[in-house]
Amino acid sequence: MREIVVPAALTANHIQQQGEAGRAWSAGLPALAERYLEEWGLRLDGEPAHGFVSLVLPVVREDGTGAALKLQPVTDENATEAPGLRAWAGDGSVLLLEEDPSTGTLLLERLEAGRSLSAVADDAKALSILADLLARLVAVPAPAGMRRLGDIAQEMLDDVPAAVAQLPDGRYRYWLEVFAGAVRELVGEPGDRLLHWDLHYDNVLAAGREPWLAIDPKPLAGDPGFDLWPALHNRWEDVTATGDVRRGVLRRFDLMVERLGLDPARAAGWTLGRLLQNGLWNLKDGEPFLDEEQLAIAEAIRHRQ
Repeated sequence: MREIVVPAALTANHIQQQGEAGRAWSAGLPALAERYLEEWGLRLDGEPAHGFVSLVLPVVREDGTGAALKLQPVTDENATEAPGLRAWAGDGSVLLLEEDPSTGTLLLERLEAGRSLSAVADDAKALSILADLLARLVAVPAPAGMRRLGDIAQEMLDDVPAAVAQLPDGRYRYWLEVFAGAVRELVGEPGDRLLHWDLHYDNVLAAGREPWLAIDPKPLAGDPGFDLWPALHNRWEDVTATGDVRRGVLRRFDLMVERLGLDPARAAGWTLGRLLQNGLWNLKDGEPFLDEEQLAIAEAIRHRQ
């Protein structure tokens, strides 16, 4: 059997997140992979790839079809990945073939890992493709057991007073309060659609049965407006290249709102909620500031509230 080599960058990510526990988990990946190769009747079929936390091995099943074995530690974010993929059943998303919830291991249909939507040079075309996929994904009601945006939003609001106190810059404090205010207006109506939560160009891959399919969701139940931010911020250089950042952001925002059939004010409010989440994460990571690109997005979409 071909030796399974864990990429050094993946090990470094796990050490960064969990220290020695992360190093140990990464060291156990070859044995974990061999377990599922045997249990699910798979053989290796190429070089490994990886995301920030997952190792993905191209494999072939006993019937000769290609697949991808995804190995990842179980976290709050990815614990809902398999149920979400089952609910979508391949409609706009990669197909789930096998799963083991106890270890977070998934067997997925094989897509073209080397060709993501980032390869589409025309930003307007790429965004249209992504928006059409997102419209299909959020059309599905969230199944039972999903994390719920209402709970996440309330937890964020509970964290705001302490977070504001940590920000030394009055401008950042102002924006964090703006974000929190938008969430307070919407928290009572958090929505019930099945959200991807991380749909950007690199999480859309070329496929065989469809031109493009979404991968790597972190599903939760909520309002589709909470799913717009990754595409607004994606490939930011294309926005700045227009020479008018506000206009560039609103072009993206308006296209997605139209394709998804959303209320612009609610979509803007939940997008500000996403920026609140990102800001709180920055502070948790010891960064006492807000991202300037995200503030530019906030400044633009406030005009749609």
